[in-house]
Amino acid sequence: MTDYSIQELMIIASAREIKDGELVFVGMRLPITAYGVARLTHAPDAVGLFECGVARYAPATDMLYTMGDPPNQLNAAWTTGLIPVMSQLQRGRVDAGFIGGAEVDRYGNVNTSYIGDFNNPKIKLPGSGGAADIAAMSKRLLVIINHEQRRLVEKVDFVTSPGYLDGGDSRATAGLKGGPSAIITDLAILRPYGPDNEMHLASLHQGHSVEEVQEKTGWNLKVLPQMVETPPPSAEEMAALHEIDKEGFWR
Repeated sequence: MTDYSIQELMIIASAREIKDGELVFVGMRLPITAYGVARLTHAPDAVGLFECGVARYAPATDMLYTMGDPPNQLNAAWTTGLIPVMSQLQRGRVDAGFIGGAEVDRYGNVNTSYIGDFNNPKIKLPGSGGAADIAAMSKRLLVIINHEQRRLVEKVDFVTSPGYLDGGDSRATAGLKGGPSAIITDLAILRPYGPDNEMHLASLHQGHSVEEVQEKTGWNLKVLPQMVETPPPSAEEMAALHEIDKEGFWR
């Protein structure tokens, strides 16, 4: 037993990916809270950029359920519109971007469009929103997703948001810089490794085994030579999380 929930660990693991001074494109749900935790702990000068047209130097003081909630606009550094915010990607200014998805594959490509055949899909999903732009133009991409075989697949049914495409240098050949640096799940953290940029098991959450993670992955998941156990949340990180998520909504 641990004294933290898996949701709390995912938020804190995501927060650790944010570096001090970075401009971070904050996605919906868990990344909203992760940005606040990072600001209150190791990244006091990180800047949060929200697709709805908000930029913040500090996390909102009241609870956020969506990025467009009034507390996110109150005392913001910049309140604008979609186009000015998205243009920061085109200018190459965004250091890291968070997205989620229905599927992610061995090269970090993300699907939020269709499950099944494009012309006759089993499920039609919401689509890209700004995720394709974030994946294509952030200096690095961070993906948050639950760890299931149906979600971590060998090849996504539809590439909504590009990762390393077909692996190797195919992303660079397509004219894209950056790429996925981490897939954060409820079991582990995967990172690209080797010349193919294939996702490998890099960090294992406490209480889970390599075999369990491999069994719940839809490809032959390889293990990084220097794989570690994900450090448990510190007292400082947990205090910051409770300050940001006062109601426990995201925890």
